[in-house]
Amino acid sequence: MLLPEDHSNAGAVSFEGASDRKSSAAGAVLELDGVVRRYGGTTALDRVSLTLAGNEYVSLLGPSGSGKTVLLRVIAGFEEPDAGAILFKGRSIAGVPAHKRGIGFVFQNFALFPHLSVYDNIAFGLTNRADRPITDKAKVRKTVRDMVELVGLAGLENRGVHQISGGQRQRVALARTLVAEPNLVLLDEPLGALDANLRNRMRGELRRIREKLAVTFLHVTGSESEALAIGDRVVVLDNGHVGQFDRPDEIYNRPANPNVARFLNCYNIFSGTVADGGFASAAGIFPVTRLRKTSTGPAYAIRRDLVAIRPAGQERGPGQAGVESVFLASEYSGSAITYFFELAGGQVVEVENHLSHRKPEELSPKAPYSLIWSVDDAVVFA
Repeated sequence: MLLPEDHSNAGAVSFEGASDRKSSAAGAVLELDGVVRRYGGTTALDRVSLTLAGNEYVSLLGPSGSGKTVLLRVIAGFEEPDAGAILFKGRSIAGVPAHKRGIGFVFQNFALFPHLSVYDNIAFGLTNRADRPITDKAKVRKTVRDMVELVGLAGLENRGVHQISGGQRQRVALARTLVAEPNLVLLDEPLGALDANLRNRMRGELRRIREKLAVTFLHVTGSESEALAIGDRVVVLDNGHVGQFDRPDEIYNRPANPNVARFLNCYNIFSGTVADGGFASAAGIFPVTRLRKTSTGPAYAIRRDLVAIRPAGQERGPGQAGVESVFLASEYSGSAITYFFELAGGQVVEVENHLSHRKPEELSPKAPYSLIWSVDDAVVFA
């Protein structure tokens, strides 16, 4: 719960906790309560609790080894948890085999049958499923045809899956899963094998298809930009824990702890201590107006695109913080330029300049500059 700032005492530091926005259990399609998964002495999932509503797109973000794929496998039934409960549509699915859970799974490598056509790959789940397989060929044809139209594969039904592109194979894998009408679809980095341009286009396609069918997607990705762009809400996994679960804008602007800020790859983070209304770091003492309570230790984070480059030694204005630095290099990425600066203690600070907002900076290598930002833009963890 967010605590309101106290404006009655200028200069006072206010505290705010991580937001706790959850879907109500009444409308939940999936509920995880204290789920644990261990492999020997390693805990891959540590008391994971989540509630996913019906008809929403949830991104699952985290670095390699954070437990993302393990969580999907436990939900799908490929592995059983060591502790905790999993409810699907209000009922426990403990011990229920994967093929009887009614949960769809789209694998990263698509897992298509190479000897079958596009049509037969999609139809396979209808005619061979354990629960009420469809034997009426006319009904199978209509169901597959409707799904082919939905995912944009019309005209490719008779081609082998080796004769279509990576993006089209991804659509076949999705269609094969969706044709069984699951209430929940788990996607394990489904766009990871695609090139950058196709990956961006498929984001919109996945959202369109999901909205059309009104099912819930849980989409694993290691890309922070993909997670923020595609999810109605985003889960950030941190070493088997849920670091944050909230709307993309909330996570981007108000990360719950320093690890979440690091995963987003858009913050400069300073270590140090909080004392006397300020944050003391190796780079100096920064004024603080708000603190975010966290159990992971103190840190000071400022987003790269909120830092301004000024002449060396420029005096800080009211409500501003900053550091002195030396310019190292820049990196052009098309829509933005990232500038790299080194502080006296050796820490590198990045400044992102979106070219639609500002002209490129004319900077001299090895020259000194002041880096300045608004105190209110910082996220300070205590």
